[in-house]
Amino acid sequence: MQNEMMHRPVVKKELVAYMRQRQKPLTGELGKLEGEANRRGVPVIPHETVVFMEFLLGQLQPQHVLEIGAAIGFSASLMAQFVGEKGHVTTIDRYDVMIKEAKANFSRLGLEDKVTLLEGQAADILPTLTGPYDFIFMDSAKSKYIEFLPECLRVLRKGGVLMVDDIFQGGTILDATEDIPRKNRAIHRKLNAFLDLVMSHPQLTSTLVPLGDGLILITKDVEEVSFEEQAETTERSE
Repeated sequence: MQNEMMHRPVVKKELVAYMRQRQKPLTGELGKLEGEANRRGVPVIPHETVVFMEFLLGQLQPQHVLEIGAAIGFSASLMAQFVGEKGHVTTIDRYDVMIKEAKANFSRLGLEDKVTLLEGQAADILPTLTGPYDFIFMDSAKSKYIEFLPECLRVLRKGGVLMVDDIFQGGTILDATEDIPRKNRAIHRKLNAFLDLVMSHPQLTSTLVPLGDGLILITKDVEEVSFEEQAETTERSE
């Protein structure tokens, strides 16, 4: 459950400490859950991302939220605080140990009716969803981001927000491929391809945020996003 990238922030460590220690803490059982996860080294979103997400969702006020990568259910529980009485969070995970803990945490926080956990591979589940979702948070296998993107955008409403976590690969995202350890090269290539695609796509608007291991926020400017032109360009360059 350890994640080496958690300890490789992309901004100065003094600023990271300031953001994590000086910003308003979570309260109640959700705050206790965050503290427990941090003490155990469980890879939940860092506190600076928590505070940013609280601010963002407070402004967006989404009713229908989708998450890819439930882990222990912390971020889904956080997002559930912002969907209102009629809103709902749907989250996906494939790891049995995470699913078991996430369900226990949803029960602990009284969110069984507010959060639905879909068990299985996101690649299999995403095509079955219809949406539309107001907000999508993708925090799963980094090498799959580019694969999941079309389905995420399909179910995201026009003007909705797709927030993607951990996109700077511990600050190494711009390093030459040969300088990346072999075990991480596939992730490095696919993350770069993902970033190149979403930042250049004419039907998307995106912004990078250097919190945690990097975030990107994406909105779609049309009802249906086309990837045909980008795919053709990729094929010609290969």
